[in-house]
Amino acid sequence: MRKRSSPIRLSYGQKLFFLATLPLVVAATIIGWVVLDQSRELAEREIAALETQLLAAKKEELKNYLSIARTGFVNIYGRAAPDDAVAKEEVRQLLSAMLYGQDGYFFVFDYDGTNLVAPRQTFLIDKDWSGLTDINDVPITDQLIDIARSGGGYHSFEWTKPSTGKKAPFITYVAGLQDWRWAVGTGIFVDDVQATVAAARADVERRIDRTFVYIVAITLGALMVVFVSGLVLNIRERRLADAKLKQLTERIFDTQEEERGRVARELHDGISQILVGIRYSLELAKRRFAKGDTGAGDSLNRGIESLNEAIGEVRRISRDLRPGVLDDLGLGPALKSLTDEFSDRTGLATDFETVVFRNRLDQDAKIALYRIAQEALTNIERHADATRVRMDLKGHRNGATLRISDNGRGLPQQNDDGPSGLGLRNMAERIEQLDGTLRILSSKSGTVIEAQVPLTHLLPPETPTKASA
Repeated sequence: MRKRSSPIRLSYGQKLFFLATLPLVVAATIIGWVVLDQSRELAEREIAALETQLLAAKKEELKNYLSIARTGFVNIYGRAAPDDAVAKEEVRQLLSAMLYGQDGYFFVFDYDGTNLVAPRQTFLIDKDWSGLTDINDVPITDQLIDIARSGGGYHSFEWTKPSTGKKAPFITYVAGLQDWRWAVGTGIFVDDVQATVAAARADVERRIDRTFVYIVAITLGALMVVFVSGLVLNIRERRLADAKLKQLTERIFDTQEEERGRVARELHDGISQILVGIRYSLELAKRRFAKGDTGAGDSLNRGIESLNEAIGEVRRISRDLRPGVLDDLGLGPALKSLTDEFSDRTGLATDFETVVFRNRLDQDAKIALYRIAQEALTNIERHADATRVRMDLKGHRNGATLRISDNGRGLPQQNDDGPSGLGLRNMAERIEQLDGTLRILSSKSGTVIEAQVPLTHLLPPETPTKASA
């Protein structure tokens, strides 16, 4: 079954941008939510305190109004008997005349529920209003009488506002004249308080919305900064990558040309001269055979020896380009063959040691380690002036390690950018492609090159493969 590819593919820069912005967005969201929630909670507390303060001022004002009214009729009430109709009428007239503000007045109910004083709503007078409730079913008359019987207090309900004719919140303060069985009180409409509270709440909401806009703007600004910074870095890194790729491409071309030149020189200086010698030997043998010279066999033997030498040279060049033993037997035997041939060619004492891998190296790792060993031996032959070389190949829990050491004069001083020679750079790039590590330790007493490939390039023993590591 063919695996369907994802329709959305993110580049490395996009992934980096999302990785950088996601915590910022989450943090800004959480901070914004906390700030708005705390702002609303604080505002509600302030508004509640404001409402309580305004209502307390209204209640205190009501209490003062009733106190003034009591001052006006206290002498009449104090001298009158419980059934003094003249005194009662005088007090009723006095209270009916006490109007204040646009909607302020005093009202009187007897304990039976009959209204005695209502100067702004005269239709209530002399009617029994027991059981009266407001639009929210809050008891009015009965509750006012109960409060008056108990000495006095506040009561709130919805009532018709005389100036507008509409229902509005109404707070009353009522006291009892126990001798006359009267409930005397006054009230004040608090719709202005509600309007003030609503205006304060609306102002708070506007400030909270403005704060939210600020948070969003700051977050978007930060995201824009991250985006622009990431874009600049991405462009810069892309340019550096392009420059590095260009250098690498040029280096590959130089390496290819160098390898072609080396093969051409070996073919010209080695194979070509040997073949020319074979041709001369064969032509000489032909002339001698034509003359019946018995020395023609010697010339033919020299030609055969030269031909064998040419065959050996072709095999050597082929082995240098791509050793067949690496594919047929594995890395260990290939390195053994390489060190033996190196020792025979240079006369340097060369030791090679390896252990049997429990796991096996994949093809990329085998080729990379072989080329690193080949390059290291070439550098030792050309530059080290060493008398002894040692090569170790081993596997371990972290992967596989190839270690090459010599007792030569060491490498020239390296710069901070890494290996300076072409061969050393090739080693570093090969091991970097495998996500491995390359260590080069050099001193006047010799050089150590250690290449390590990670465990990901070791195949399990059960994996079928022809070549042993």
